[in-house]
Amino acid sequence: MPDNFTISSNKVVRLNLDPGVRSLVDEKSQIVFEGPFSTSYSETYQAVYILTKRGFDVVFSIVMLILLLPLFALISILIKVSSSGPIIFRHRRIGQFGEEFDCLKFRTMVDDAEKLLKKDPHMRREFDEKFKIDKDPRVTRLGDFLRRSSLDELPQLINILRGNMTLIGPRPVIERELVRYSVHQGKLLSIKPGLSGLWQVSGRSRTTYEERVKLDLTYVEKRCFWMDIRIFFKTIITVLQGSGAR
Repeated sequence: MPDNFTISSNKVVRLNLDPGVRSLVDEKSQIVFEGPFSTSYSETYQAVYILTKRGFDVVFSIVMLILLLPLFALISILIKVSSSGPIIFRHRRIGQFGEEFDCLKFRTMVDDAEKLLKKDPHMRREFDEKFKIDKDPRVTRLGDFLRRSSLDELPQLINILRGNMTLIGPRPVIERELVRYSVHQGKLLSIKPGLSGLWQVSGRSRTTYEERVKLDLTYVEKRCFWMDIRIFFKTIITVLQGSGAR
């Protein structure tokens, strides 16, 4: 558990959300967050929701891993023959209750990507500010396609099966990102990070980092069966359209 893991205070924060996000949360434009882990659901509902969500995660991930096995094999071969380095990229992320785990992705960058980042002050400055780099020169041609099609994230089905992640949830963050969530770090880490979520269906790479934080916290506060279902189907549409991918 990271040293800077904190429980959110009782401070009230109001967020103004755009119409696209409001359509997912079924609320007026102003949403109020109160208390460390406040929800509008009963404990019974929460228990049923958590158990059902985990059950669906297990079944869905197993079925998809079996069905997509040929695609996994094809992508693995293409990565291996197109550039040197491992097929799977493992990156330490912070999960539920602050527990660290290896978030899995198909490798989309050159093998020495981290060394190149440290050597280039301009790239490092951009990454420290946005935790991403526009037109990243370290991304391979195959990696660019995998990112635009979201195929690079398929190995996270293994994370879901292991219980590190869930299908729908906030983004899995690195430890240095937690400071951006201020007093709401505890709220963010109260649930599992997701393969998809409000951020992925609300502009993805077109959103600012501050907007991503707000979307993550909105999901944590307003999550429910109906919201998960709508995000799930909107994710399919977003991936097929390639909306906001980079």
